[in-house]
Amino acid sequence: MTTVEQRAGHAIRPFTVRFRAEALDDLRHRLAATRWPTLELVGDRSQGVQLATMRALGQYWENKYDLRRVQSRLNALPQFTTEIDGVGIHFVHVRSRHRDALPLVMTHGWPGSIIEMIDSIGPLTDPTAHGGTAADAFHLVLPSLPGYGFSAQPTEVGWDLVRTARAWAELMSRLGYDRYVAQGGDVGAGVTDAIGRLGPKGLAGIHTNLLVPALNDPASLPNSTDEERAALAAIKVFQTSGNGYFVEMATRPETIGYALLDSPSALAAWMIDHDTDAYYKIARAFVDGQPSGNLTRDHILDNITAYWLTGTGASTARSYWEAYGADAPAAGRAPLPDPRVPVGFSTFPGEIWRTPRSWAEKSYPTLNYFGVAERGGHFAAWEEPELFAGQLRAAFRPLR
Repeated sequence: MTTVEQRAGHAIRPFTVRFRAEALDDLRHRLAATRWPTLELVGDRSQGVQLATMRALGQYWENKYDLRRVQSRLNALPQFTTEIDGVGIHFVHVRSRHRDALPLVMTHGWPGSIIEMIDSIGPLTDPTAHGGTAADAFHLVLPSLPGYGFSAQPTEVGWDLVRTARAWAELMSRLGYDRYVAQGGDVGAGVTDAIGRLGPKGLAGIHTNLLVPALNDPASLPNSTDEERAALAAIKVFQTSGNGYFVEMATRPETIGYALLDSPSALAAWMIDHDTDAYYKIARAFVDGQPSGNLTRDHILDNITAYWLTGTGASTARSYWEAYGADAPAAGRAPLPDPRVPVGFSTFPGEIWRTPRSWAEKSYPTLNYFGVAERGGHFAAWEEPELFAGQLRAAFRPLR
């Protein structure tokens, strides 16, 4: 590791995951006791997660999945915790063997976690083993959002995207990085957008794969081309028939939290019902045994199992209230200025909407990279880690 200040309260401590056998036994018992709903009355996902998908997922989870996979995969990585602004933050910190590697802080979203980024660690930190050159290497910092995974659950309101962005800037400073870049998708795109607009000392550039301004105010974006109109139509479909989870967590996170903490099957159904592309890919993995890229049954269940065993169903839901809720303390805050650092953006074909280049240029006057990936969807780093890493290499190459 780099030299770390060990001032009181600023210590960075090694971390190891340990799950009690009783917790694993309880999970199996609850899976076996699942009360299944009757069959949906339609032939698609328009009524929600389909029974065949959930039965296949539940059977595999209970009988074939190794419940200690999460513990093993995370403990194979260098993990740490540190307290920032009163909340314990868990993070993975992998330094490249290449001396001139560029430090990168990468933020996950919901229903994700640092687990969705594990398979991108190799391509990003050791590019020479994955088709790149030493000049493409990154030192990688993967923090768990407050209330997610092994980060502590906030005990007061106010942990919105901006506060989290400030915490990440403090984390990178605490690790001794005086120049770094940031990346994020989903909620992580919101955090990364915020850190770009805050412009903390040392930040050299940002990259996202979800255009946050388009979700916040799509009407302000160009709509004169077929591509732009198609993107607007996709956002409208999402906002009218695909964002039930978003509305519930942004307005009543505690209500859904009771189900997410009491039933692993309810938690799994809630987590896989995120967007149409990702849902059908996950359904095919369990029902037909046909994974899409890296979205295998085991990888999907690694993420869900981590949510269950850390008991974070309610706290992760509350993060949406903090970030997007009308009653959250940050609601009505004056918008932050445009980022002054270079901005990179990559669009993936299975994303909720395909972002046109014109939208990225309108949203980010300092846009210096726009990439179009061949495959992948909303969870790009998870589904296509090699392609994802390639996009980041290209986006940040001019900043080295």
